[in-house]
Amino acid sequence: MSGHSKWATTKHKKAVIDARRAKSFAKLIKNIEVAAKIGGADLSGNPTLVDAVQKAKKTSVPNDNIDRAIKRGAGLTGESVDYTTIIYEGYASGGVALMIECLTDNKNRAAAEVRVAMSRNGGTMADPGSVAYNFTRKGVVSIEKTDGVDEDTILEAVLDAGAEEVVDQGGGFEVLSEPSDLVQVRTALQEAGIDYDSAEAEFVPNLKVEVDLETARKVLRLVDALDELDDVQSIYANYDIPAEVQAQLDEEE
Repeated sequence: MSGHSKWATTKHKKAVIDARRAKSFAKLIKNIEVAAKIGGADLSGNPTLVDAVQKAKKTSVPNDNIDRAIKRGAGLTGESVDYTTIIYEGYASGGVALMIECLTDNKNRAAAEVRVAMSRNGGTMADPGSVAYNFTRKGVVSIEKTDGVDEDTILEAVLDAGAEEVVDQGGGFEVLSEPSDLVQVRTALQEAGIDYDSAEAEFVPNLKVEVDLETARKVLRLVDALDELDDVQSIYANYDIPAEVQAQLDEEE
């Protein structure tokens, strides 16, 4: 799950992470393969691959798996990697808008599985473009809150690198920029000694929909069902879970 609610649902996500470890590994490996195919196996000249590898390592993907994925993606093993990115749009309960980003080698399978997950969990598919206007493509660097790292420290490090704003998401910070400035922002953080969790181009919601407890349950159930699909890489949504609702969800875990 990506987007503004990522920190608010951290506990919710941790509750199911063990059951999804294999699927998570597969998705991270797929990202590495695609990055290596597009930009080559040399990490020094492929910042997208650097970020894909870092994300995989933070999720404890074994180094051997990462190395094989790089070689496979770059065509060094004789295997062919051919994935297509497809974005589906839809709505969850309460009018919450969804952008579902898939990376697949079978468009028909991806489309069918997304439709079934949506229909079985209270979601509805939408026509292309009818949801996308709710989001803007941005470079997003996620930073976990730690001692000595606050909003001012981050802002000082990234201001001259093209960052637009630093957003406090409760459990962490997000640095927003134009996608073209993402590498510069990431580099500025590294030079300042600030560790980041992920650096990716994401769909950031323009307007957020505040949800009550029952709607939050339904939306999260749908997000979980979509996240279970092998072809789904990222899910972006514009829901906003108030603190008191999040506290009730935490009690239910």
